[in-house]
Amino acid sequence: MPEINRCYQRQFAEQIYQQILGFGEYGFPESHSASFALLVYVSSWIKRHEPAAFLAALLNSQPMGFYAPSQLIQDAQRHNVEVLPVDVAASEWDCALEARKDEGGRMKDDPRGAENSSLVTRHSSPCAPAVRLGLRMISGFSEAAAGRIVAARALRPFDSVEDLARRVQLNRRDLKLLASAGALKALADHRHSAHWEVAGVEDVTPFLADAPVNETSPVLTAPTEGEDLVADYASLGFTLGRHPLALLRPRLARMRFASAAGLRELPHGRPARAAGIVVGRQRPDTASGVIFVTLEDETGSVNVIVWRDLAERQRRELLGSRLLGVHGVLEREGEVVHLIAGRLFDHSNLLGALETASRDFH
Repeated sequence: MPEINRCYQRQFAEQIYQQILGFGEYGFPESHSASFALLVYVSSWIKRHEPAAFLAALLNSQPMGFYAPSQLIQDAQRHNVEVLPVDVAASEWDCALEARKDEGGRMKDDPRGAENSSLVTRHSSPCAPAVRLGLRMISGFSEAAAGRIVAARALRPFDSVEDLARRVQLNRRDLKLLASAGALKALADHRHSAHWEVAGVEDVTPFLADAPVNETSPVLTAPTEGEDLVADYASLGFTLGRHPLALLRPRLARMRFASAAGLRELPHGRPARAAGIVVGRQRPDTASGVIFVTLEDETGSVNVIVWRDLAERQRRELLGSRLLGVHGVLEREGEVVHLIAGRLFDHSNLLGALETASRDFH
């Protein structure tokens, strides 16, 4: 385009340009801060008044943000949200709200009886809904297979693992994923039984597809709590059972590691020790090499600050630990508590075969 000469002096033009430049740097975050404030307000309102819906929505939006499903679920449980496991007899692809029922099949605290048990109640009602985890939570499971499960279940409930496999046309991989995730509990008592049932599913010719197969299943020993924990983390990345560190707490206590809840009771400036599963490592560009680590235990999370010189000296422990122990000093400002790291310890061996994941430097 041809240059247009408005007869402005160069000094004046440069001044205008600098003002525009300055406003551009200021106006962009200002406009975004207004929209962000609205999002924060709405999100906070939903979390306060509809915590089950808030959890379901965040889980269905994964992967996103800083918090992993394990942290979101644990926070919801601490706020009295009931979370129900993945189950081929009830789960859809997405996590969803589900009315809680008593042993008679009626919705809890609902005097109207079982005919209304399928209704989803609001948080303001006497009985808030639970969150039923969706099939999307199973690592590697496909949405197409989940859709076929939901469609077939709508026609009639599944009465066995073999019935599920034939009617939904699930391949061996799909069935193993469901068994490993504990999603076949309604059809098999526990994971060991589920894997046995899956191993017994055979491909049959179409004209024998509806022929009944009468075979006695062996009585298998149920998995231990530790085995279920390992399987939960391997398939889902979290557990609805006890947190792994709840099982390790007696040993950690002997090592003088406080829990996250215990740290929150300590005063500012007190030497402290904490240990937890590493769920996040962050190094903001503006932090001059400081790394922020989030540890998780059965009582909550611990925010750890690792100064640059310590990060360089103990790089292996900092970046390689799944279960990280920290000796440091507690820093408190109101309700905000941080542990300033002085020394790091890798205690990942205590987790054994447990697979954990950390959201690092996103």
